[in-house]
Amino acid sequence: MQQLKEKLDRAFKLTHDLVIHLDETSLNLDLPNLPSNRIAGQLWCIVGARESYTKAIEMSSWKGFSCNLSTPRVKQSVLTALEATHKQMRKIDFTTLTDAQIEFAFNLLEHEIQHHGQLIRFVYGNGLTFPDS
Repeated sequence: MQQLKEKLDRAFKLTHDLVIHLDETSLNLDLPNLPSNRIAGQLWCIVGARESYTKAIEMSSWKGFSCNLSTPRVKQSVLTALEATHKQMRKIDFTTLTDAQIEFAFNLLEHEIQHHGQLIRFVYGNGLTFPDS
């Protein structure tokens, strides 16, 4: 369980590092000529999943998807939301999780990593650069 928490922590940090690295105008970019939402939309979904899966872990049941990030095109708002959700995840005692809670935690990790793959395509597709991490 400690490894799962460490993997989540690392994935969350990598997302944060990318947002720190990007300038705010980059949040409006999408992938030209492809059906996709903007980088801001990817980040909105990441924050919403973090909020929703963390709540599911805490409540031991799925309560639905919701996202409190109302300004995903504002870099500081995104960073604040990423930091708040990371802090909330760190409060969870992974040593006491039930099987259902563990499943929610793995789902959260999978979701975050899937968005990493999408964000990598956005960075390459828009000629952006990556942070050192």
